[in-house]
Formats: sequence, structure tokens, C-alpha cells
Amino acid sequence: MSRNYEGLIVLNTKGAEGSVDDLISSIGKEIEAEGGKLEEVRQLGRRQFAYPAKDIESGNYVNFLFSADPASLAKVQTRLKMNDAVHLQHYQTR
Repeated sequence: MSRNYEGLIVLNTKGAEGSVDDLISSIGKEIEAEGGKLEEVRQLGRRQFAYPAKDIESGNYVNFLFSADPASLAKVQTRLKMNDAVHLQHYQTR
């Protein structure tokens, strides 16, 4: 059974070779590769952190709206944990 999710992902672009749009596109492809169906992607822009985390002072915030099975969401989270460009990820149902 598919559920609707909202995912907030903070990208670490420090030392990244590609553009932010390329990173967002690759994350969207990873969601779709695990059976998710993207509905909307909102770029919220670059924001400064309250304190440096892992030597990173800011990150690009991106909001992904998609539908997926709960098992697929777990696979997406696992894949994105291995992605160095993803600093933080948080998901909730909507």
C-alpha cells in the first residue's frame, strides 16, 4: 500500500563536483529507483546552520513530495545514507 511522504533533505555541496540541480536530480532518481513516485520537488535554498556540524556551516534544503511503500522508504533512506552529498534527511507522512 502506497503512502504519501514529505522528505526534507539537506545537501552538503561543499566540495561537490556537480551543480545543486544535478544533485537534486540524482536523489529524485534514487527515490524513483526504489519504487517511489515523485510528485513535487521544492528547492528551499541555502541556509546557515545554527552551529557547524561535521565541519559544514550551511546546506541546501530541498523538499521532496512523493508516494511510496513503507518498505521502499526504508530502502531510500539506506541508499541516501551512503550518499556523501546528503547531510541530513527527514521524512514524514502527509
